[in-house]
Amino acid sequence: MNKSDISRIIEMAWEDRTPFEAIEATYNLSEKEVKDLMKKEMKYSSYKLWRARVYGRKTKHLSKRSFVFGRHKSPNKR
Repeated sequence: MNKSDISRIIEMAWEDRTPFEAIEATYNLSEKEVKDLMKKEMKYSSYKLWRARVYGRKTKHLSKRSFVFGRHKSPNKR
């Protein structure tokens, strides 16, 4: 994996509304592999902050979401 892919995976992992399933579909990395990558590529303190943020967050897992789409879209906007 090149540096730009790693950077994009880290960016997707930090985003609240990007589920692990989207990362897996795009980069073929399981949730565990994403966690391992984050641990390897980030400072330990940053990794701990990320894990605390992600732990139990419903939006990071499609099966826990109560909505289908990632954001509200006004019917007035096209």
